[in-house]
Amino acid sequence: MNIDFQKMNGLVPAIIQDARTLKVLMLGFMNEEAYQKTVETGLVTFYSRTRQTLWTKGETSGNTLKVKEILCDCDSDTLLIKAIPAGPVCHTGADTCWDEKNDNPIMFLDELQRFIEKRHEEMPEGSYTTSLFRDGCHRMAQKVGEEALEAVIEAVAGNDERLIYEASDMLYHLIVLLTSKGLSIDDLARELQERHDPSWHKH
Repeated sequence: MNIDFQKMNGLVPAIIQDARTLKVLMLGFMNEEAYQKTVETGLVTFYSRTRQTLWTKGETSGNTLKVKEILCDCDSDTLLIKAIPAGPVCHTGADTCWDEKNDNPIMFLDELQRFIEKRHEEMPEGSYTTSLFRDGCHRMAQKVGEEALEAVIEAVAGNDERLIYEASDMLYHLIVLLTSKGLSIDDLARELQERHDPSWHKH
């Protein structure tokens, strides 16, 4: 990775983003040594401009940032680091340095998709998901239908808690079915995105 450390007298800004929720957590600065230590240890390390020394995030608090991916911008002078935080990021105790809550449950669907895909690849013994794949398309489709019907029943009955429970079962089994067909929940999102366009017409 070609990083230009010279534009800002040996430093580059490093934007830290939660790899799971996609929330921006904080902004720090790195010199070349801090960058190399980050790469070597897998933990985000900054250069403190006030103390003029390296510091690894969480070295005293334990709230480290585990690196998942490092990207450099088009001008080669700013880093985007996707990481997994081990607790609140801000020194105030807030989740982010902008006092935002680091929570985005919808992003778990992507994590669930990747988990189910891994099950499909590895087919570990004793896994319920593995058993669904082995039972085949008809059984998976049947489970989607059964869970959808149960969700409808709970909706009509006015039981919101049970509706969420059964709808979650339905969505899980639907993702399993899609995965068995080489598809994913991303394909559904793209379809819905296209439909949201005012120029979209039903096929």
